[in-house]
Amino acid sequence: MNAEYLDLPLVKNESKSQFELEIDGHTALIVYKEHGKKIWLIHTESPAELQGKGAATAIIEKTLAYIEENGYRLIPLCPFVVAYMKRHTEWNRVLDESVTPF
Repeated sequence: MNAEYLDLPLVKNESKSQFELEIDGHTALIVYKEHGKKIWLIHTESPAELQGKGAATAIIEKTLAYIEENGYRLIPLCPFVVAYMKRHTEWNRVLDESVTPF
């Protein structure tokens, strides 16, 4: 993750079922669904103003850390999250047992 994003807070916006990361007045987000301690990451979105600046990677990394810190088990449905996890297999540790590790 870019150093400039390290101190930015991840917001879990429960009313919209999305994780949000505000960067320079723009919001990157991941839509999620949760049930009990399982969480599905459905869609990642980064505004055009943030594309190519590592914003999507930052929100994925912060969201995975949140999932781990809060004892959730992940079911990744978003292709961008899946691609990230294939490159960073150390995050297999948060996968739900129903998901084949990458």
